[in-house]
Amino acid sequence: MLETSVPGEVDTPARTQREPKYWGLKQHLLDMLRSLPPGSSIPTERSLAAEFDVSRTTVRQALAELTVEGRLLRVQGKGTFAAKPKVAQRLQLSSYTEDMRAQGRQPTSRLLEVTEQAADQELATLLGTRGGSSVLRLRRLRLADGEPMAIETTHLPLARFQGLTAQLEAGGSLYQVLREHFGVDFANADETIETALASPEEAELLGADVGLPMLLLSRHSFDAGGSPVEWVRSIYRGDRYKFVARLNPPAE
Repeated sequence: MLETSVPGEVDTPARTQREPKYWGLKQHLLDMLRSLPPGSSIPTERSLAAEFDVSRTTVRQALAELTVEGRLLRVQGKGTFAAKPKVAQRLQLSSYTEDMRAQGRQPTSRLLEVTEQAADQELATLLGTRGGSSVLRLRRLRLADGEPMAIETTHLPLARFQGLTAQLEAGGSLYQVLREHFGVDFANADETIETALASPEEAELLGADVGLPMLLLSRHSFDAGGSPVEWVRSIYRGDRYKFVARLNPPAE
């Protein structure tokens, strides 16, 4: 049976949908960002809403997506700016300090908290120690060229690393201190990457919006003898960071 159409009716694919208002604004901003150097300010929400005859809610949705994608940097109280390219870090068993220096960036750390705590059974198993034994917990804010990038929480067995806190307070890389002062020979690590939303405290420390998507990394490192060295939980800004890995075919 032949299909007929009503005269004057335009056939359109069923899957064609009406383009959301924010989408057109987002594409305009992307075109604009291609010609702007990093750090350039963009128009305010009010002016964008007036220019494109859309609501402030529509403008915020476009800006939020571009921020999550790392195209825009929103600074509370200052405005919205064209973002620098994301920091691209290779997945390898190296320290944050080593990774940043390899990219020509200046790494710094701010020690947020140093505590000793009794390990619960799960943490004790991860660190190869007994339940209730003392564990050193280090919480640090990681920066690159002065820009907050990550919050890193490291757990280490205290009995093995007596005096570590004093070494770290003098500055420098944790991995370097572990190698040079405690003879640790790192061999391998298990690392997982997940997504998480920034808590109010994390957002404040990282200079980001509450609820901004983050990259959550968990690393379980071992030395050449197979003994656990550390258990680390790091939360990175998803709008400023990306991870790169080289994939090889499996050995036959």
